[in-house]
Amino acid sequence: MATASSGGRSKIDVATILGVVMALGGIVGGFALEHGQVTDIIKPTAAFIVFGGTLGAMLVGTPMGTVFAAMRRLRSVVFERSVDQRALIEDIVGFASKARKNGMVSLEEDVAEISDPFLKKALTLAVDGADIQEVRSMMDLEIHVAEQEMEKEARVFESAGGYAPTIGIIGAVLGLIQVMKEVSDPSKVGPGIAVAFVATIYGVGSANVLFLPAGNKIKARAQEETQCRELLLEGVTSIMEGLNPKLIRSKLEAFTRGQAPARGKAVTAVAHEAPAKGQV
Repeated sequence: MATASSGGRSKIDVATILGVVMALGGIVGGFALEHGQVTDIIKPTAAFIVFGGTLGAMLVGTPMGTVFAAMRRLRSVVFERSVDQRALIEDIVGFASKARKNGMVSLEEDVAEISDPFLKKALTLAVDGADIQEVRSMMDLEIHVAEQEMEKEARVFESAGGYAPTIGIIGAVLGLIQVMKEVSDPSKVGPGIAVAFVATIYGVGSANVLFLPAGNKIKARAQEETQCRELLLEGVTSIMEGLNPKLIRSKLEAFTRGQAPARGKAVTAVAHEAPAKGQV
């Protein structure tokens, strides 16, 4: 029998890749249309000042563990997990049918095969006879803590989006200081000022193309994950209440608004088990 999982498969988030390409293409392409040379804005020194300074500011303002966790969370910006909520509902309906027919204890073997840790913990508590209010309280707390962690990681990139433009201005001022040393030679002042402002471009550009959008995407992922866990928790508590499987399906379908119809069959075989006599 297949196992229930809300993890889904990771795939490249086309929107993220396309967005970055379009943003950079628009900026660099517009610059090139004005007869600018791309080499004029490729300055490793400016990049070192902006990104090194921004990272340093992040470490000063945020615990190191949170910064590293945010760096790891970048994977969720580039990759997304495809979760079929309709298939999850069929899993839960299958568990409900089996529990109505044979009791909650009959789900013990199924629990051992579940790969999603949240669903596994919730069903384990239910099978062990925990009170429904205790299960809801414990799992709500887990949802809340996970959401808070992702919010903290998103704020790391939001803070970076605030630091980067300011660091870019600092880089520009440093460049102007160097230009002022050559003020006696007018032929060097113009090009020197142009190079000095590259750091500002890096700061403002990275903030609005990378850091702030990354923070927003992590928040969006947090909302998706929270919704999926709320679906699972509502399903488990409905099973514990002994609701009719058809009612459970109707109840949980509220979570699938806006999601494309599932392809193929549900991922859990018990969803197709015949109900007991006299039961739906």
